[in-house]
Amino acid sequence: MTATPDTVGATGPNLMDPEFIADPVAGYNRLREQAPVVLGTRMDGGPAWYVTRYDDVRAALGDTRFVNNAKAVEGMVVENARDKIVEQFGVPPELMPYINESVLDVDGADHSRLRKLVSRAFTVRRVNAMRPRVEQITAELLDTLTDPTDLVRDFAYPLPITVISELVGVAEAERPQWRQWGAEITSFKPGSIGPALTAMVEHTHGLIERRRAEPADDLLTELIRVQDEEGDRLSEVETVTMVITLVMAGHETTAHLVSAGTLALLQHPDQLELLRNDPSLWPAAVNELLRWCGPVQVTRLRYAVQDVELGGVTIKAGDAVQAVLVSANHDPREFTDPDRLDFTRRPTGHGDGHVGFGHGVHYCLGAALARQEAEVALRMLFDRFPRLSMAAERPEWIPVPGIRRLAALPLHLG
Repeated sequence: MTATPDTVGATGPNLMDPEFIADPVAGYNRLREQAPVVLGTRMDGGPAWYVTRYDDVRAALGDTRFVNNAKAVEGMVVENARDKIVEQFGVPPELMPYINESVLDVDGADHSRLRKLVSRAFTVRRVNAMRPRVEQITAELLDTLTDPTDLVRDFAYPLPITVISELVGVAEAERPQWRQWGAEITSFKPGSIGPALTAMVEHTHGLIERRRAEPADDLLTELIRVQDEEGDRLSEVETVTMVITLVMAGHETTAHLVSAGTLALLQHPDQLELLRNDPSLWPAAVNELLRWCGPVQVTRLRYAVQDVELGGVTIKAGDAVQAVLVSANHDPREFTDPDRLDFTRRPTGHGDGHVGFGHGVHYCLGAALARQEAEVALRMLFDRFPRLSMAAERPEWIPVPGIRRLAALPLHLG
C-alpha cells in the first residue's frame, strides 16, 4: 500500500482530538488497532503520519532516515511544523531558536556535540552518586507535608525542580518562578507562552552573566567554561537554550510521573502490597509505571529525509511522522495483558521493555535521573505515610495534548 499526504490529505486523527486528551490510553489504543501507521493532522493543521504500534514506533525512532529538524531534509524545502505551532501560540520570531533549536530538536553532528557537553552529568554512575542528596531533599519535603496535601503542588513538583536546579545552578529563590514559567509554556494557552519564554530567556542570560562572574560547582559553570574557552563548540544562544531545556525537561515530566505513579499505586492496592512485602521490586515498579502511565504520550515530530516503508505505507521524503508512545506501550503484540499494571512484569528483551523514554539517538538524556527520583520519591512517600489515601473523589487532569498531567492530587496522609 502506498499513500501520502499529497494524495490523501490532512484528515484523520489529531493530537487535539478530545478522546486523545481525555483518555489517551483508550483513544490511542483504538487508533493503534486501526493500522500501524495512520495518516492524521498535526497541531498546526498540516498532515502527519501517526505511528502507533510498538515495533513500528521503535523502528521509526531508531531510524536515522527520520530527523527532528525539517531543515535536515536535503533537496527540498520542508515546512517546520514546530515553528508554525509555537508561532500560533504567540512566540515571537526572535525567540524561535530558544525553543526550536535545542538538543531535543537538532540532528547529526549538532545533536552529538550538544548532547556530549552535558551527558557526563547524567551517567548512571553520576546519578547514583546523587542519590543521598535526592533522599535528603525528599525527606525534607515529606517533613513539610500537612493533611490534607496536594501532592502535585507540595511534593511532585518541588522534588525534581530542586534536584535539577542544584545540578544546573539555579538559585533556590528563583525556582518558583521557573515552575511558573514551565506551567505557562506547557499550558498551550495562546498569549501565555510568548511572555513566559521571553522572561525565561532574559532571566537565563542574566543567570549566565552572574555565574560567569562567580563560578560555582554546577553544570552551568561548565557550560560557560566551554563557551568561553572553546566558542566554536557552544554559542551564547545554545548555552541559554541548554539551560532552559535541562531545567524544563528535568522537572516537568518527572513531576508528572511521581504524581501519576502515586495515583496508580493508590488505585492498585494489590501492587502496593507487593512493594511492601518485597521492596526490591521498586526499580521494576518504576519501570512498569513508565510503561503504564508515563506522562509523555507522543514524541516530537520527525521528518523523513527519503522515502521510507513503514507499517505497510510509503512515507515520502519530507513527510512528518508522530510516534505515539502511549499506544506502543499498551500494544498487546508486545505486552501480555498490556492494560494491567503488573510490577512483576519483566522487560521482553528490548531495552527498557517500553518506549516511555523514547528510543534511538534522542533517547531521554535524563532517564537514569528520572528513574531514581521517581523510585526515591514514591518509596519514601509510602514508607512515611502507609495510610495515604485520596482526599477527592476523582483526580483532575489538565486537558492538554501529548502529555498526561494531573492538575492536583489531594491526599490524606493517614
